[in-house]
Amino acid sequence: MTLTKSLLLTTLLTCAWGVSAQEYQAGDLHIEHPWSREMPTNAPTAAAYFVVHNQGTSADRLLGADTPAAGKAELHEHVHKDGLMKMQQVQAVDIPAGGEAAFASMGYHVMLFNLTQQLRDGERFPLTLHFEKAGDVKVEVAVQKEAPAEHKHEQQN
Repeated sequence: MTLTKSLLLTTLLTCAWGVSAQEYQAGDLHIEHPWSREMPTNAPTAAAYFVVHNQGTSADRLLGADTPAAGKAELHEHVHKDGLMKMQQVQAVDIPAGGEAAFASMGYHVMLFNLTQQLRDGERFPLTLHFEKAGDVKVEVAVQKEAPAEHKHEQQN
């Protein structure tokens, strides 16, 4: 392979990786790869997932979210209670100083109700995250058929 072809291939792979791995910075908060799974045509709900890393020395809290892609967005978590897995709404999610909060399948997630249209693989939609200290942070959520590679192990646990 010539040097030119090698450089072109490296550039294309870097661009493709950049498209799939979105990251956002808001003060000390680093938000990694917001994504949602493609849902069946008649599904009225979906969920958004991401990881918030707090690189600062003081905690912050995610207070809520909203998006034009859904009539309502709520913070939810899965909990194991009385031998069953249940989903419940939470009012806020703490992001500890120097720590992280993972929004993943079977854990915290942003539940999207009354979708305005079917979320299709390859599309993106805006989501605004409301933090107590960092304020509003706008991200783009990538719709995917499958969980990203870094999230697949979380689903198997």
